[in-house]
Amino acid sequence: MSSYFIEKSNQNDKPLITVVGIMGKQGLSVARTLLESKQFRVRGITRRANSAEAVELIKQGAELINVPLDLGHKAQFVAAFLGSYGVFMVTPSIAPPHTHEMELGKELADAAVEAGVKHILFSSLENVDRITKGEKFAPHFTDKALVEEYIRTLPIVSSFIYMAFFYTNLMEFYTPYLKDGQFVFPIYLPKDFRAPFVDPLTATGPAVLEIFTNPAEYAGKSLPVIGEFISPQEMVDAFVKVTGKEAVYSSAFTREDFLRHFPGFASNESLINEVLGMAAYAVEFGYFQKDKDLSWSRKINPGTLNWEQFLRTTGWQGEKISY
Repeated sequence: MSSYFIEKSNQNDKPLITVVGIMGKQGLSVARTLLESKQFRVRGITRRANSAEAVELIKQGAELINVPLDLGHKAQFVAAFLGSYGVFMVTPSIAPPHTHEMELGKELADAAVEAGVKHILFSSLENVDRITKGEKFAPHFTDKALVEEYIRTLPIVSSFIYMAFFYTNLMEFYTPYLKDGQFVFPIYLPKDFRAPFVDPLTATGPAVLEIFTNPAEYAGKSLPVIGEFISPQEMVDAFVKVTGKEAVYSSAFTREDFLRHFPGFASNESLINEVLGMAAYAVEFGYFQKDKDLSWSRKINPGTLNWEQFLRTTGWQGEKISY
């Protein structure tokens, strides 16, 4: 285990937050926000300690520790968590048919307890399997919910955020393409269905800062992080308005439509079923359950970006982007 650390002499009295997956979208947002707040020290677990973003975090005062975010590294997780007041924990997206996200989450949580961490903040989601009585297949959601349930049994303060669909999904995975001079947006939701979306790169950090700053208020809470509720057609209309480019919506909601737009997924049946199951769950059962405070994230962070603001801020013109 190697460590990269630039320490400021006046930082030692500040609580230390360790960010699991610090180079991911949520992790970067959390690290940047906590560092900018000057209220916390930040340590991060990553395998990308030499990336440009990592170097910038180190310059800002973060400590980065190289540990594989995978099963079988509990002792290294314990060592990485030592001295931390809190841990912000994200389990990586593990594409079907692999199914060890829950086991990894438990290993990380157990390591936090063993290291003497006071507060776990986990990025969770709804238990789709339970809510739909097994009708919808969305292990990306359910496995996180099971990790949350496990964390709640541990002798540690815990809080949870639930991220909406990511705006960046349309830039990274389900990118529009040009046809006859206009952009075609193949979106995995029905044209007029309004779903919750958010920018993870700017919205996660303020939510986490709020919770770690007021731990007693948020102990045991599960809190959605939302930019806005918006339909695919409204997203396309905003893209046209902001960029001046011609664009149309095209359904990727059914299996036939999805594979027509994304034939590369055909070799992974489990992944197809998960994407379609996730979308069908959101449409038929609601992305968030009724006990969730859907206004919370915008109340604590009025600057949360809606889709149009996200387009203007990023300057995105419809090209494929990798994070």
